[in-house]
Amino acid sequence: MQPATVVILDFGGQYAQLIARRVRENHVHSVIVPPDVTVEQLREHNTIGLIFSGSPVSVYAQNAPRCRPEVLHSGWPILGICYGLQLACDMLGCEVKAGASREFGRTPLEVVDQDVLLANVPLQTSVWMSHGDIVKELSADFVPLARTANCPYAAAKHKTKPVYGVQFHPEVTHTPCGGQIIRNFLYDICGCTGDWQVGNVVKDGIEAIRRKVGETDRVICGLSGGVDSSVAAALIHEAIGDRLTCIFVDNGLMRSGEVDMVESTFRKHFKIDLRVVDAVDRFLERLDGIADPQEKRRIIGHEFIDVFQSEAKKIKHARFLAQGTLYPDVIESGHSVGGQAANIKIHHNVGGLPAELGFELVEPLRDLFKDEVRRVGEHLGLPEEIVWRHPFPGPGLAVRVIGPVTRERLRVLRAADAIIIEEIRAAGWYNKIAQAFGVLLPVSTVGVMGDERSYAGQHVVAVRFVESTDFMTADWVHVDYELLARISNRIINEVKGVNRVVYDISSKPPATIEWE
Repeated sequence: MQPATVVILDFGGQYAQLIARRVRENHVHSVIVPPDVTVEQLREHNTIGLIFSGSPVSVYAQNAPRCRPEVLHSGWPILGICYGLQLACDMLGCEVKAGASREFGRTPLEVVDQDVLLANVPLQTSVWMSHGDIVKELSADFVPLARTANCPYAAAKHKTKPVYGVQFHPEVTHTPCGGQIIRNFLYDICGCTGDWQVGNVVKDGIEAIRRKVGETDRVICGLSGGVDSSVAAALIHEAIGDRLTCIFVDNGLMRSGEVDMVESTFRKHFKIDLRVVDAVDRFLERLDGIADPQEKRRIIGHEFIDVFQSEAKKIKHARFLAQGTLYPDVIESGHSVGGQAANIKIHHNVGGLPAELGFELVEPLRDLFKDEVRRVGEHLGLPEEIVWRHPFPGPGLAVRVIGPVTRERLRVLRAADAIIIEEIRAAGWYNKIAQAFGVLLPVSTVGVMGDERSYAGQHVVAVRFVESTDFMTADWVHVDYELLARISNRIINEVKGVNRVVYDISSKPPATIEWE
């Protein structure tokens, strides 16, 4: 029998899976379903409560996603988040319109009625907003619970139905009281008991891999050396043993020392069949003159698959291709249960794969977030230096070299990036930062070097440090200025071709973590 489950109706928002993860963090089973799910289907899930996700569209737009009316009257507790609040209010007789001004990022919130949903939430707090529409007027059936300067009904509840809603996003880490609100809904409103454990993810993942792969076929895994592909490889190896072959493609877009690290670490630790393919010339020739980031990702994705197809011909019974795809990759590429998510950027391993792939995909981490992946890695016994390594994008330095990719520009960025990592490790900041890297900008700037004017061939390196738990949202790191000074001085002095270093202080959203 299915465990008691909180079901998330995915209306296409960026955070649907993040909501599901927050539910799982509270030891409650969760699943994501399309918005047109029926009451009968919800009963099959052993539903104990419902959460309505956000959406990139307006409730009053043509063809806006909606739930079935009977779901609102089913008697299950409902928590609407952002669009979910607006939809529930709209379907229950309230007025939803565009607000006088948008709200994005941290916003002061005033709680006017703590009720059960906002119990133990401070009367004055801050929340993470991301909306342009608001509930303009509540019907007489609703009670307001909180407000902001621009949103009169930032939280509300129905008087007789167990329907609650918040305009902000309690699921993101930048809403300090968000965890409390979700716990209030799960335990005090839905009556959850909390019997779901992280170990279930590993157990279920291993069983799913075995069912899909069978007892004779082999899996080839695209290994990058990062935590995602490493955990995916370990999970698959746990499931099928020596029927896994890992392939590392040296595409010339890796960090300094990456190839040596992958060969030494994975042959020694995993003791698996690792094959290294030198494809540097092939990738750089295909990227020659390409400046558009989406096109870079498409090219890298196609070349990646072509290399795998060629290498797979040498592996008998190779039928499956494994990738360390995570949910943020999926959702930013516009894929969601509801089919309505906005396309932020193409990830080379999501949506950029050619139809003639030739393999069946195995993506055991596809529904997980980075911190969950790390917990799975620890559960599987992977070493700390692998589990806690900073993320690296699938397209590598190609999307950190802004504009055309050349061997010279890669040399400059690779050297600068190595200095950044060396300095934050030496200063004890590496484990305090979720992701740290350099970006090479496609501009020349005036400088003075050796008492002479420098301009031609002199580039700008942007330093990016972010703090984040789930990588769906992130803030820039308020790092020690002395550390930034050392990084800047070393890059300018040691990396030929750089005469200026800048620090990126953008949060996600509205920016993304990577520049491309």
